[in-house]
Amino acid sequence: MNFRLPAFGEGTGGLRRILLTVGAGLTALVALWAGWVLFNWIGPGPARGDTTVVLIRGGAVGEIADDLQRARVIRSPGLFRVFAKLTRADRTLRAGEYDFPAHASLSRVLGMMARGEIVRHWITVAEGRTSAQVAALLQASPVLEGGVGIPPEGSLLPQTYEVVRGESRDEVIDAMRKARDAKLDRLWAQRAPGLAVRTPEEAVIMASIVEKETSVPSERARIAAVYENRLAKGMRLEADPVVIYGLSRGEALGHGLTKAELQTRTPYNSYLVAGLPPTAIANPGEASLEAVLHPAKTDDIYFVANGTGGHSFSATWEEHERNVARWRAIEASRKPDAMNNTQAAANSTQKGR
Repeated sequence: MNFRLPAFGEGTGGLRRILLTVGAGLTALVALWAGWVLFNWIGPGPARGDTTVVLIRGGAVGEIADDLQRARVIRSPGLFRVFAKLTRADRTLRAGEYDFPAHASLSRVLGMMARGEIVRHWITVAEGRTSAQVAALLQASPVLEGGVGIPPEGSLLPQTYEVVRGESRDEVIDAMRKARDAKLDRLWAQRAPGLAVRTPEEAVIMASIVEKETSVPSERARIAAVYENRLAKGMRLEADPVVIYGLSRGEALGHGLTKAELQTRTPYNSYLVAGLPPTAIANPGEASLEAVLHPAKTDDIYFVANGTGGHSFSATWEEHERNVARWRAIEASRKPDAMNNTQAAANSTQKGR
């Protein structure tokens, strides 16, 4: 029997080959793993089309990952958590509504969420809308949830608000009320001295009348001055929009005020009841609030339409009568149906408008 020990060089060469083979295998495995990780990071995601997902506020990264997997936006919740941690995106992930494009990569999904690229929805409340009209606007929104009550008249600030899908309508109303309170506090603190309105709420009531009386921005401060002067003199306001609010809660009558309507006694008939009405008649905007708190320096106590969308102002009854005569001449030159629609307005101008 013959037995031979391997030479030193021959033994180390075999070991080297074994080590090289194992190393090559490990390298291949690492390369495969790295490729798989890279594919999951920047490769196309599983979503076959644009996918909208609403992620609730306060959700943990794990909950968000599970929601995204259920919506087939990502493949692996585990990888989402790992990459969120490695990229520190877990510190800035923002809840909300996302519209992820088809086949969005995990990198893009995390990037969109870290940057807060949520779908934005807007609710615009125009100046002069009543609180009932604002509530109806919110009720008609398909992105909001829950019922909504009608807040006090004048308690909302007209502007554009961003809302998120699933937000409650009461939350939006609350935001509108807080915005008005903050704005009113600031404006009231900066008001002109010696105003006839004595409280912030009286300023809101007056501003709601100014808001409904004109759509010409340059006239607001002058109309505010007319009503300030009337209050100071103890005159009745004789404001048609206030009368209309008492009849229809601010909805259009579809015709000019009739003599019978002007004689209908309600708490809002400013031809029959002295002083400010009991509440605002709409939600005034910032410009009308500014006008009431900084009215024009004028002795005017009358105004009447001038046929151009604005008004003619006067400090005396005699001048006012001349302005009314000019307005009637403009009416007479118009079509008969236009005359019929404005006849009641002409009647009211004889009483001080």
